[in-house]
Amino acid sequence: MIQCPTCRSTRVEIRNHAKKVGGAIGTVAGAASGAGAVLSGAEAGAAVGAIAGPGGALVGSIAGAVIAGLLGAAAGCATGVAVGEVIDTNVLDNFRCCSCGLTFSVHR
Repeated sequence: MIQCPTCRSTRVEIRNHAKKVGGAIGTVAGAASGAGAVLSGAEAGAAVGAIAGPGGALVGSIAGAVIAGLLGAAAGCATGVAVGEVIDTNVLDNFRCCSCGLTFSVHR
């Protein structure tokens, strides 16, 4: 259990600012960098959907593009969260005492 180093209260919250910001930035960056994957995903989806005819090719290309974009965003988000967690742990004062308001970090 984490205690405030000043007042010894156990009413401590974890702030995780860098983790939240890193996840948001990583999601946007991952989706943007996935633009090339979106095109290849659309092509692959169109090829698979072509089995069902012209309508299937259209639906397949849209589905392929969406899935490729989501995969890029998910990978970027996971990377951003991991980097943010390292920053929260090693750089920022990641904890705040709800009793006295002190922000502090815990080094193990």
